[in-house]
Amino acid sequence: MLGFWLLVGVAVAGWIFGLPRRWLLAALASAWAVIELAHLSGMGAVFGGSARGWLVAGGLVGLVLAYRAGLRWLRARAAPPEQHKPAPVPVADVELDRYARHLVLREIGGPGQMRLRNANVLVIGAGGLGAPVCLYLAAAGVGRITLADDDTVSLSNLQRQVIFRSDQQGRPKAQAAAGAMRALNPLVQVTPLPRRVTEADADLIAQHDLVLDGTDNFAGRQAINRACVAARVPLIAGSIAQWEGQVTLYDPARGGPCLSCLFPTAPAPGLAPPCAEAGVVGPLPGVVGSMMALEAIKHLTGAGQGLRGRMMIFDALYGESRMIGTARRADCPVCGSALEGGATAP
Repeated sequence: MLGFWLLVGVAVAGWIFGLPRRWLLAALASAWAVIELAHLSGMGAVFGGSARGWLVAGGLVGLVLAYRAGLRWLRARAAPPEQHKPAPVPVADVELDRYARHLVLREIGGPGQMRLRNANVLVIGAGGLGAPVCLYLAAAGVGRITLADDDTVSLSNLQRQVIFRSDQQGRPKAQAAAGAMRALNPLVQVTPLPRRVTEADADLIAQHDLVLDGTDNFAGRQAINRACVAARVPLIAGSIAQWEGQVTLYDPARGGPCLSCLFPTAPAPGLAPPCAEAGVVGPLPGVVGSMMALEAIKHLTGAGQGLRGRMMIFDALYGESRMIGTARRADCPVCGSALEGGATAP
């Protein structure tokens, strides 16, 4: 069987010296041809076997090699298999540039910015609190914003409602503010809703991920709170008066209190007058409204610790802020019976 070991030796030598595959096959074919010619000339006894046996063996090896070469040829010319992976949502260069300061934040980054892009937020009130809320949420790239307000722009608004201009007096606030938001960031979708949101709007609220309430009327706030509780949608609420403001997150569906847990009854007449009667320093709504927008961004992206179960109180006259704890009441007439035993962990 010297012929067999000759072929093995050629193969091992080719592997050791790193011969290209085609050269190794050529060397093996040459060795096989020498053995076959030796048998045909009557001198093949030294290699073992017979001329017919080596011919059949060589033919079988040739068929195998030809079959494999044919498969490679077909694969090279076959169309690549169709991919059924969902196409990623493209992120344009303009978005990368616009939101660059968010993208480099460890707590937001790309995933957080995509959550903002996919969020659906309802802002109620385009007044002093709503103005910074609308501008900052649009600038941050919140994808869909519904803005509800039934009022019109007036000269007395312009001292604090910086989203409006003097030449917009008499225009519906919802539409004027929506125009300013689109001008600031044309990548977001803004839907103006020139009417009030009431307790009957639970279905409307249920279409959103978050509600921000910037109204200045206790009865209106209670109605919005009841609708949010019914829809199980978190509510960021801010309020201001004179030199002081407060911000919190009402979310009884996830263990936090609702507005009625903290304020079950309306304040006595004259105890909490609206800004039109008590006055308000111009920048205060900007500070508190910006806090509301900040909490909304944190809530939507999952960054940091939110204000569920906490209330931030800001005293602008003395430059002080403090945080107080809040808790859900089991006997709350709005969320206590409706969600008793049904709250889930945040």
